[in-house]
Amino acid sequence: MINQALTERAKELGFIAIGFSKPRTPIHFDFFLSWLEDSEVGDMTYLKRNVDLRKDPGRLFDGLQTIISLAYPYPASKPSTPDGYAASRYTTPQQEDYHLRLRRLTKQLCTLITESFPGSRSRVCIDSAPVLERSFAVTGGTGFVGKNTMVIVPGHGSYCFLVEILTTAPFQIPPVMEMESRCGTCTKCIEACPTGALRAPFHIDVSRCLSYLTIEAKHDIDKKMGEKMGNTFFGCDVCQEVCPFNKAEIPTVSLPSTDRIVQMSEVDFKRTFGKTAFERAGLNKLKRNIRALLNQ
Repeated sequence: MINQALTERAKELGFIAIGFSKPRTPIHFDFFLSWLEDSEVGDMTYLKRNVDLRKDPGRLFDGLQTIISLAYPYPASKPSTPDGYAASRYTTPQQEDYHLRLRRLTKQLCTLITESFPGSRSRVCIDSAPVLERSFAVTGGTGFVGKNTMVIVPGHGSYCFLVEILTTAPFQIPPVMEMESRCGTCTKCIEACPTGALRAPFHIDVSRCLSYLTIEAKHDIDKKMGEKMGNTFFGCDVCQEVCPFNKAEIPTVSLPSTDRIVQMSEVDFKRTFGKTAFERAGLNKLKRNIRALLNQ
């Protein structure tokens, strides 16, 4: 059966979960709309565009018949500097940007799909299309959405990337019991959020989130928010670190010192961070974040 063959190949490539869904209106679409109306998204105005495509993924890819959801793990160990500062785990600074790595891996699955369904076409989506990926991760049975809004894969946790394959291949969609949240009465993520960005279960105020402020926001970080950054100058993993579904590991020194980063030239930056996840943010943003964190 092709579903099983694709699942086995995905796991050989390192993916930890895979699910299959029909291209229907996402289960969380109405919640997404109400969240947009009730939230400040700051510079991430793209979230308010292409709402019609988010509602009907079939409009994204002509002939779409199946959405394949995949989860790929990243380390539970936080990348650290020699002087004790850190970046979010997903950055994996000693590896190529995850978009590039995962696209290559997923293309191998697309090859298998084409071999099994001659004439079919597939498109890989990694943070690159207006798809409510967490909804399809739930629909496909790969995980559930936690109160911190992250997809949690049972037996692994939330330290993972999400990838979708949109394909015209007519996979059989196995019956799956959509996972309800297993958070229970736990509110550790909400209580631990440094800025109060998690206003309620499953509801995040993007404009207050440190991940947004240190990665996406174009404006400077004010002193009040800088004081809430702890020791992390890029991203924020606090709501994941306190989650009982995630394991804890000691930080790994894999970054230059903050002083060295602040002194870097663009040439040094490209040599050090080249095609890593830091490339899109750029050197000036790293320097801005470090200065905000150190109150300089």
